Amino acid sequence: MSKSAGTQAEGEESSRPEPPSPGPARRRWTAIGTSGLALLPLALLGAAFWIGRLVRPGGDDWCFLPVVRDEGALGMIEKFFLHDNGRIANALLVIGYGSFGVPGHQWFALVSGVLMLGILWALIASALKRAGLTAPRGLTLLVAATAAALFFFATPNPYKAFYWPANSVSHTVAPVLACAAVIPLLRARTRRGRDFALGVAYLAGIFIGTLSEETSVVACVVLATVLLMSRWALPGAGRTRTRVWCVVAFAGVAVGTAILYLSPGARARRERFGADGASMFGPEALIASLRAFGHVLGTIFTTWQYLGAVAVGVLLGLLVRGGEGGTDGPDGSLRRRPLLLVLVGFLTFLVSGYLCIVVAYPPFGASVVSASRIWGDFLLFYVLFLVGVGALMGRALRAGRRGIRAATAAAAGVMCAATCVGLAVPLLRLERQMDVRAQRWDRQDRSLRDGAARGAQVLPYTPVSVSGMLEPFGNHGKRAWPAKCVAQYYHLEKITHSTRLP
Repeated sequence: MSKSAGTQAEGEESSRPEPPSPGPARRRWTAIGTSGLALLPLALLGAAFWIGRLVRPGGDDWCFLPVVRDEGALGMIEKFFLHDNGRIANALLVIGYGSFGVPGHQWFALVSGVLMLGILWALIASALKRAGLTAPRGLTLLVAATAAALFFFATPNPYKAFYWPANSVSHTVAPVLACAAVIPLLRARTRRGRDFALGVAYLAGIFIGTLSEETSVVACVVLATVLLMSRWALPGAGRTRTRVWCVVAFAGVAVGTAILYLSPGARARRERFGADGASMFGPEALIASLRAFGHVLGTIFTTWQYLGAVAVGVLLGLLVRGGEGGTDGPDGSLRRRPLLLVLVGFLTFLVSGYLCIVVAYPPFGASVVSASRIWGDFLLFYVLFLVGVGALMGRALRAGRRGIRAATAAAAGVMCAATCVGLAVPLLRLERQMDVRAQRWDRQDRSLRDGAARGAQVLPYTPVSVSGMLEPFGNHGKRAWPAKCVAQYYHLEKITHSTRLP
């Protein structure tokens, strides 16, 4: 096709008329429908928050709680920075829930879940406003709640991803906090607002850099992609501001990562796992990581519930209004290259996900294939990418007949409902398992406290696990960790393996 013909085609596409705006009655019924549909993922999230009352400490929690209790915040920071892994921000978040003991673990799901849902809601609403789009009432909440539910519960092990605080702060909360740093940029309209957005980007970058290596990797890949794509995707003034913001955010992540990498704790962790730069990025390690990532992708791509993200995106694309120009919205070149956007987004997901596996492979080895709890760093991007793909599909269908649009919206709504049901069934099974564990944990907790109060120094302990959580004397009593931490928690010298609950 000649250049003039291509230009003419582009002009015809950009001038394609929008479907007529719906009347007040139709808009009202659309708002009622989207608000009613949003109740499904919100009910699922509400049930999940209520199930959080059944969480009890396990795994690393055993080693964090005594330090927070006996040595306070400084002791926890020292433990992480000097001995464990160098993650100062991680230590701060552990202090936030660990200071309350067991109740802190029980409230963690509610507090963190509401916070992350609010951030995703604000992010989606801000992005629509920046693009000059108007959504029916309840639609942004529907999209945010569906994305949050998929991110929390579509993984093979929702307990470790969402309910286990020691993991969630690094691999579930961390990527959502990274998204929160984008909101001031999307909301900025004045010079002061843009300066504030830059400050938030830099400080958030440092925080993320000292919180999660994997989230830092994803952030850097996404920032680099935005910088490369900004030439085609953004208008002049917006392009410059976005590029400056990306550079500042990248600098923040680099500073935070340097602090973490050079810390004594990170150095000690690398020595424990033999994870120096040469071994991590050597040919054998890279090939092993690639093979592991292939297995991870096999699990992700066969999880049908993620289709709910595409479905809610289709609803978003079908129902939003506006965005046909304006200085703040995306220009025509972006709208005329939907396939390019999809391709770049998918490649960004693949590159960031693979690099996360490369970073995680030294400590986890081949078990990284089954350690789904650490996939959250790149799964949030995957969920949001699918929502974006669905939105592009929905926008493309807007030019079709009203009957086709209505049928597509109905099918997307059914898929959203099916997704919620598909996530609810395993969540209910998990609740029963957590309830059993909570009862047994409380029973043993009372026995150990009573024994310690009587002056006992050595007491028996029966492993009480859920969803593959590490407990003392796992693997039929062969694995002792974290038995020493459990003894410290109960002010004992030692605990011994037992097969019977007290």
